Amino acid sequence: MSTVYKIVAADLWQAAEDNGVFTGAGIDLTDGFIHLSTGAQARRTAELYFAGQDNLVLVAADGASLGEALKYDPSRDGDLFPHLYGPLPLTTVLSVRPLPLGADGNHIFPGDVD
Repeated sequence: MSTVYKIVAADLWQAAEDNGVFTGAGIDLTDGFIHLSTGAQARRTAELYFAGQDNLVLVAADGASLGEALKYDPSRDGDLFPHLYGPLPLTTVLSVRPLPLGADGNHIFPGDVD
């Protein structure tokens, strides 16, 4: 199983759960796809794009179940990042966990995200 991750504001994720679908955050809607990360990319994504932000959640989804809508495109430093061209079905979500800030200002990731 290939797990992909989405860092998102907790209130935006709650709205997705209430609506039964996640269509993306602001940057996703602007770019036309949902920005995701692999486990190895998630920490750096948090550092670059979510520095100092609290009230975030880390959503893990089963990448294999996203089918052809999931594409790996070159992005930061030429690395291939998972992008979802369509909504994220909640049925593919494996977990939703808080992504708190540590005393050093960095987000504290669950130990199984690598």
